[in-house]
Amino acid sequence: MDIDPRRLRVLHEVARRGGVMRAAEALHLTASAVSQQLAQLEREVGLALIDRSQRRVSLTPAGRVLAGYAERVEDELAEARRELTRFTERLAGPVTIAAFPTVITHMLVPAMRDLAERHPKITPVIHELYGQPALQELRLGGVDIVITEQDMSLPPLPQPSLMERTLYVDEFRVVVPASWPDPPCAVADLADVPWVAGWPEHAVGQALERLAALHGFEPRRQHVIMEFGPMLALVAAGHGVAIVPTLALLDVQKGDVRVSEVRDVGARRIAALTRISRTRSGEPDPVQAVVIGAIAEATQALGESLVGHLGSPGSSGEPAGQLGSPESVG
Repeated sequence: MDIDPRRLRVLHEVARRGGVMRAAEALHLTASAVSQQLAQLEREVGLALIDRSQRRVSLTPAGRVLAGYAERVEDELAEARRELTRFTERLAGPVTIAAFPTVITHMLVPAMRDLAERHPKITPVIHELYGQPALQELRLGGVDIVITEQDMSLPPLPQPSLMERTLYVDEFRVVVPASWPDPPCAVADLADVPWVAGWPEHAVGQALERLAALHGFEPRRQHVIMEFGPMLALVAAGHGVAIVPTLALLDVQKGDVRVSEVRDVGARRIAALTRISRTRSGEPDPVQAVVIGAIAEATQALGESLVGHLGSPGSSGEPAGQLGSPESVG
């Protein structure tokens, strides 16, 4: 029997994503095209591979066996691509990166400029995607690299079969409206102010929860916002205070908000996650390793620029590139 490996990939996607619709999205095909490919594959092998007796499409026992082989074919092809890079002076290919807005603006865009000069055949593809959906896509192969954030007070989450590289420690600061005549100077001053809070599952939301628990107050969450742009706009308009990372402060205009004197708010860890090879003792894909290296270099330059943009580092032991003395952000 002749089996078309392209149809094996379709079966593989249906198996790992749990349905035709999700497989179609991942393959950039219509659901009808996926169904046609599966029907053709069934004709090639002479067996039913899809159980269509239920509302949700599932694989038959024969389909599960063939999907297992399809996964091995995918792994071997990925390994072949890795091995072939040793025979060329130039690394090449698309690398899909999932990240959140501040990282895209201040880390990925500079890294893409560097990659275009040094590795013009590498094509970065950026998706604005983060959190659990991004990690799921990484494990499923929908993206190659995920940039994550996590409050530094929390231990890194174990990620089996994934490799992590810390890129930056981004200090948190409390920002207040520039129009407030008496901005808070200590954590005790924050107990009764309105907050423009981040989502609880995001690093700034975790930081506010930790700060409140540590100092024994219940924050008055006037607004709960996902993105830093709207969050800083609400602060600038006088609607409350917020915890934000230094990277977010690069996007605000002079005089919009004031960086308070409140210190020791913590920081977030920004890291890159990528899959590791199942067959080469955990070595990363060489093209992806080059891309992560370029992001790390751009991040190091960013840390140096933050010193000049937001002031010299204070005396609290934070890494270079963190915010210094209180000031209106320019």
